[in-house]
Amino acid sequence: MKIDTNKPTNLLKRSLRFLTVMLTIVFLSTVAMSVSSPSPVNLGTAGDFVILTKTGISNTGTTAIVGDIGVSPESATAITGLGLIMDPSGTFSTSSLLTGNIYAADYTDPTPTKMTTAIGDFEIAYTDAAGRVSPDYIELYTGDLTGQTLTPGLYKWGTAVLVSEGGVTISGTATDVWIFQIAQNLTLSNGAMVHLTGGAQSSNIFWQVAGQVTIGTTAAMRGIILCQTLIEMQTGASLNGGRALAKTAVTLDANAVSESFILSSVENNEVPHVFSLKQNYPNPFNPTTTISYVIPQKSQVCITIYDILGNQITTLINQEQSSGYQEIVWNSKDKNGKSVSAGIYVYQMVTESYRTTKKMVLMK
Repeated sequence: MKIDTNKPTNLLKRSLRFLTVMLTIVFLSTVAMSVSSPSPVNLGTAGDFVILTKTGISNTGTTAIVGDIGVSPESATAITGLGLIMDPSGTFSTSSLLTGNIYAADYTDPTPTKMTTAIGDFEIAYTDAAGRVSPDYIELYTGDLTGQTLTPGLYKWGTAVLVSEGGVTISGTATDVWIFQIAQNLTLSNGAMVHLTGGAQSSNIFWQVAGQVTIGTTAAMRGIILCQTLIEMQTGASLNGGRALAKTAVTLDANAVSESFILSSVENNEVPHVFSLKQNYPNPFNPTTTISYVIPQKSQVCITIYDILGNQITTLINQEQSSGYQEIVWNSKDKNGKSVSAGIYVYQMVTESYRTTKKMVLMK
């Protein structure tokens, strides 16, 4: 009987093909897992504060803060420019510039313990964010994020990170998470904006910065800042939907700071099936405000600002945009870059099939 010497070879070939397929599947699965959304950073009781520092909070100008703020181990004297009004209980103070409470390490019990715990939780959160390993992206765009779109994942830079006036877009769902590990400074240039699309939530965005954070004039920041040193918010900058947590100080200058972006898609339980223009926030405002809107399908969108007499002040956007939840910031300047006077203004959104207007109030 003749022996078929090809059988072992054919069997070996089939086995090798099967092994190759399985290894390919495992590799692709590993890649998919490597770019999946990381788990969020647990802030503990530090998440009870919109601004929390160890050495101080200073303010100039008409700032509007929504949320609690606090310092520890420094005393209340490290909080300046907010006109603190002590509550009769002695456990917290208030301010006409803040919707919330102010806490300091020298206030009446149980506040000192509350503040020690919050600072401890913040430092644990910072260490967690800085210690995440196996980043999905390393030195992406050599640290210049201007004009880029960032999907969920863990990002790492050994350099400084810059967002210029062109802004950056963070795109993902309401459950996605972004962690940015930055070994040096983080700078948002004047007028720069962090845009959120697709339902991305500020509460799931973590900026861990070993250097200083500078948010330039009228720049719009989103997310939770975990900073090793100073967080400087320059004139008219905003942090809507986020927190400023610093191991040294936070400086403010006529800013809008809010712990939650109240116009987000999740908070409104809204699915983008119809066009919608939201009420600006904050309102009244000075000098910046955020306008949020919904686009159910790709559309040419024009948003224009008018004064109460119907005179056109400026056009914020006039371009084609993808479907989703969008937002844009007005810095209370006209088309020539000049600051406008206090008063009532109208903003209008126009698409091929939708037109609506809303009023807002600029206070100075």
